[in-house]
Amino acid sequence: MGSLVQARGGPVVSKTETAPAQYLTFSLAGEMFGVGILNVKEIIEFGNLTEIPMMPAFIRGVINLRGAVVPVIDLAARFGGKSTEVGRRTCIVIVEVPDEDTRHDIGIIVDAVSEVLEIPGSEIEPPPSFGARIRADFIFGMGKVAGKFVILLEINKVLSLEEIGMLTGPEAMTGDALAAG
Repeated sequence: MGSLVQARGGPVVSKTETAPAQYLTFSLAGEMFGVGILNVKEIIEFGNLTEIPMMPAFIRGVINLRGAVVPVIDLAARFGGKSTEVGRRTCIVIVEVPDEDTRHDIGIIVDAVSEVLEIPGSEIEPPPSFGARIRADFIFGMGKVAGKFVILLEINKVLSLEEIGMLTGPEAMTGDALAAG
């Protein structure tokens, strides 16, 4: 069941009862993932990616999206796996990530987009505490669909601008971050 959150002065509310009901699902390295549809702006064909030198492997580059520079993250590499091999169905999902008072568009490379699924809160289990191939804080929950699980991502954590900034900052490039730790 969903984890319980005590609202001040109010009833106990399940985290999954307040979850978005619709998720864009996609495959990545043989697994099925989903992100809340309200975070998704558009899906575009893979191509015209400009690589940026000295970036971590999970930042594949930037694209020009109607005049705006949009960074593109390789989710498979972000999760600690191998970089995504571009295939016929590979595409870039443009998601909107909040950062304090503003919102940023970020592209994520996926193997293939599947469909939009409606998953009720009662069909979402909490993330596993161990055994997942990705960090537990990246997972919102495990949606049950037709007897299988869809890993529902906490997109604000996966694409945390603060964390990515730390990973791509000047210290990360020179190795000073490792020496300081």
